[in-house]
Amino acid sequence: MYAEDDELTRLFSAMPEMLPVYRVLEDRINELCGNVDVRVQKTQVAFSDRFGFAWASLPVRRRRGWPERCLVVTFGLGCRREDPRIAVATEPYPGRWTHHVLVERPEDVDDELMGWIEESHQFSLAKRRGGRART
Repeated sequence: MYAEDDELTRLFSAMPEMLPVYRVLEDRINELCGNVDVRVQKTQVAFSDRFGFAWASLPVRRRRGWPERCLVVTFGLGCRREDPRIAVATEPYPGRWTHHVLVERPEDVDDELMGWIEESHQFSLAKRRGGRART
């Protein structure tokens, strides 16, 4: 599925130059994960297959060292990933790690990022089945 254009225009009104970056991300998620639910919410776009596995948002508050303009791509895994591209990783629940990657250009939506999103999608599907995905 794809998000509605008018909802995306509203969400990206503060940073319209990030909308083309988002569209690349949405296309790649649809190619990789198939028919998933895409919901534009007040502050983010959520991708889910019953459970959420990826989110895209604009930074609410920029941290020191963050780019002036970027898209925050968030995904959840069963363990923490250490990588220089991951700006923030937190464990809101035991065994569930939330990771945030800052994406500035369409080419930043690369195979490495999509690999993490695919892993997050599999982790989400395993939660639905009541098991744990390998990470």
